[in-house]
Amino acid sequence: MSENNGSAAKPDLAVLREEIKQTRADLGETVQALAARADVKARAREQVEQTRQRVLTQAHELTGRVRSAAVSATGHVKDAAADPAAEAERVRANPAPALLVAAGVAALVGIILIVRGRR
Repeated sequence: MSENNGSAAKPDLAVLREEIKQTRADLGETVQALAARADVKARAREQVEQTRQRVLTQAHELTGRVRSAAVSATGHVKDAAADPAAEAERVRANPAPALLVAAGVAALVGIILIVRGRR
């Protein structure tokens, strides 16, 4: 048996220190991730903020659509007001929109009467 004074069995001290440093860094990141997941209040605040941003985005989109529809409707009203005879002719040629409006008004009146009757 040959004796080598244990020098071959001992790993390099610098390598061990580097491995320990890396392990500590990994462990620190893991602890931070676990702490973040355990912080229920912070996660709830984050969810609220995300929902708030999503609602604001949807509100801006819908506002744009409503404005566009209002501009379009304004243009149609101006055209109809500019030439009432042409508008009357258009309504006579296609009475379906007028009938739909009348049916909608009748349904609304019926709903109001039913609701008042239940009180």
